[in-house]
Amino acid sequence: MLKKRTKKQSKRKKPSKRKPKRKKTALVSKKKKKVTKKKSPKKIKKRKEKLVGRITHYYGKIKVAVVKLRVPLSVGDKIKIKGGEKEFEQTVRSIEVNHKKIKRVAKGKAIGLKLAKKAREGYRVYKL
Repeated sequence: MLKKRTKKQSKRKKPSKRKPKRKKTALVSKKKKKVTKKKSPKKIKKRKEKLVGRITHYYGKIKVAVVKLRVPLSVGDKIKIKGGEKEFEQTVRSIEVNHKKIKRVAKGKAIGLKLAKKAREGYRVYKL
């Protein structure tokens, strides 16, 4: 028993190769934005940085750097350490020379300096 096909069943649509038409959307009027004067940015005072020395060695477990000094340095001074993509500031809390704590060091000496963050050899130390 075969059923006869109706007209609707016999006329199947073939998939078209055309892209479907986009629906038209209603145009929305754009509101004009009010133009306001931009406030000038506040001037940031740049601190004068003086190169103190370079890190010649770094001990990672105890976070201590050996710094070869070019300028005198004392406990309580603010320093900035720059190198690679890292840059951080801290105050000098302890300075050691030959395992003895010292408050002030003259230029030209190599000191042990406790750091707050990791550093590498070749990073520069600046005094703020």
